[in-house]
Amino acid sequence: QVQVVESGGGLVQAGGSLRLSCVASGSIFHINAMGWYRQAPGKQRELVARFASDGSTPYADSVKGRFTFSADNAKTTVYLHMDSLKPEDTGTYYCHAKIRTGAFGDYLDYWGQGTQVTVSS
Repeated sequence: QVQVVESGGGLVQAGGSLRLSCVASGSIFHINAMGWYRQAPGKQRELVARFASDGSTPYADSVKGRFTFSADNAKTTVYLHMDSLKPEDTGTYYCHAKIRTGAFGDYLDYWGQGTQVTVSS
C-alpha cells in the first residue's frame, strides 16, 4: 500500500511565503514522477511543478520566479517553497506521484488529500 501525504499550507497575506511538503511511503519500488498540482474553485486542476523521469522540472508559467520545487535524494519527499504569493495562488494544492510497487507492472497515479492555500489581498 502506498500513501502520499502533504503538509504545510495555510492562510497568508499577499507577498508572503509558504512551504509545502509531501512524503510518499509504503510499498514503493520506483517513483517515475512526483510533484504539485493545484485547483482553484471553479477551475480545473493544473500542474504547478514536478520532477519527471527525463530529469526535467517543469513549472507553470504563472509561478516561475516565485515558486521553488525541490526533492530529497531518494525522490520520495518533495517540497514547494512559495514566495511572493498572490491572491490568484489560492486553491487546494495536491501532491501527485507515479509509482510502481514492484519490479514489474505499470506506474500508477497516487494523489494526496490536498492542502489548502489561501492568500488574502
